[in-house]
Amino acid sequence: MLDGEVADNQWNLLPLTGEEEITADKLAAGKIILPASVWLALREALQDRKQEIGVWLDSDETADLIGEYASELPLIAAHFPAFTDGRGFTAARLLRERYGFTGEMRAVGNFIRDQLTYLTRCGFNAFAFQGDQPLSGLTESLRDFSDSYQAAVDQPLPIHRRRALA
Repeated sequence: MLDGEVADNQWNLLPLTGEEEITADKLAAGKIILPASVWLALREALQDRKQEIGVWLDSDETADLIGEYASELPLIAAHFPAFTDGRGFTAARLLRERYGFTGEMRAVGNFIRDQLTYLTRCGFNAFAFQGDQPLSGLTESLRDFSDSYQAAVDQPLPIHRRRALA
């Protein structure tokens, strides 16, 4: 899902297996999402392909790891190893608010439908569901709540400020 619509995934996420050394010349053609550690090591060698190379942060990696380079990337993904692990929420919010990332922010891994509204509030605009997820109703989950009290990436003013302006 991308920007509230069901969409075909054009990106291939390269898992971090540790089995073979990854080099720029061994990467397949097309759009690839690399582990942050691999991308950092190959960043200079991949400059010619920077519009087709995205980066994914594992749950133990912070936004600061790639923050200064965020504007160079078309896509950043945050991996959720379990739906109870909320570190990806923080990474997305920091990438959007502190580092000014404007590209595709994708949630990958084990998150659930009930989290879509909160993921969107933190700056995610794309979701790659793991396993078999029924697509019916997912877009409606983005609108589970009509308004919010707190400020967030999707609404920088808290409700009391918005009401004062009305």
